[in-house]
Amino acid sequence: MSQPIMRRAKGDGIDIQLAEWPGEGRPLFCVHGLTANSRCFDRVAESLAPAHRVLAMDLRGRGLSDKPDTGYSIEHHCRDIEAVLADLGIDQVTMMGHSLGAFISLAFTATRPDRVAGLVLMDGGAQLSPEQWAKISLAIKPSTDRLVMSFPSFQAYLDHVRQAPYLSPWNDYIETYFRYECHEVGGEIRSRIRPENIQEEAGNLVATDTTQWYGRVGCPVLVIRAARGMVTGDDLVMPDEATAELVKVLPRTRMVTLTDLNHYSMIFQPSRERDEALTAFLAG
Repeated sequence: MSQPIMRRAKGDGIDIQLAEWPGEGRPLFCVHGLTANSRCFDRVAESLAPAHRVLAMDLRGRGLSDKPDTGYSIEHHCRDIEAVLADLGIDQVTMMGHSLGAFISLAFTATRPDRVAGLVLMDGGAQLSPEQWAKISLAIKPSTDRLVMSFPSFQAYLDHVRQAPYLSPWNDYIETYFRYECHEVGGEIRSRIRPENIQEEAGNLVATDTTQWYGRVGCPVLVIRAARGMVTGDDLVMPDEATAELVKVLPRTRMVTLTDLNHYSMIFQPSRERDEALTAFLAG
C-alpha cells in the first residue's frame, strides 16, 4: 500500500492534519466518522489517485489535529473545512463522508453550495429515529469504550481491536488505521481521542434534524450504503425507509448498495462495485 503525504492546514482557529494522495483535477475531500481518522480512506484513495487528487482530514479532536476542549458539532467541522480549503487555495471540491463524515459533508454541501461540485454519502446522512440511534449507539460501544482503555504495547492494542468480527478479515489498511489512532502516554498505549469530546459530538449529532439540508443540495449525489449494518445487521446507519426519504429529495442521485459489506468493511476491504461507482461519479 502507498503512503499519503501528511500535511497541516489552518482550520477555524485550530490546526488540522490532512492526508493527501496527489492527483489530477478537482480534489475529492474526505471526512471520516465519529471515532475514526483520515487513514480510514487509504484503500479508497489508492483506487482513485493519481487520476484524482484525494484529501482526507483528521476532524478536530481526532488523529493529529488539534483537540480543543469543546466545539464538537457539525457546524464547527464545516467551519474547519471551509478554513482548510481557503488555506490550501482550493475553490471547489467533491465532498465525500463516511458515517458522521457523511452528515458533515451533507451539511457543508447544503450550506456552502458554491464550494461543492458533487457529494458522496457513504453510509450516513439520513434522518434516523431515536430507536435506530439507540441501536447505533450500542454498536459503537466497543469503539467508545476503547477511548478510556490503556494497553502495555502497540501490539496489545492491535490484538484487542482485531478481535472484532466486523473488522474481519484483518489487513494492512486496518492495521495502519489503528496504529495511527493510538499513541504512547506514560509508558502506556492509548487512543488519541478524548472521550468527553466524543460524548459532546454524539449528543449534538443525535439532536440534529438532517432533513433541514435535503432540499438545499443542488449538485449530483452518490449514495453508497452497506447492507450488513454495523455489528448486528439491524443497526443500519442508512435503513431502507430513511434512505428512501433522503434520495427522494436529493437531485441527480445514484445509489449503490454493497450487499456483502458492513459499515466498516465498506471502506477497509476491496470492493470493485464501490471503486467503479466512485470512478464513474468523479468522471462526471
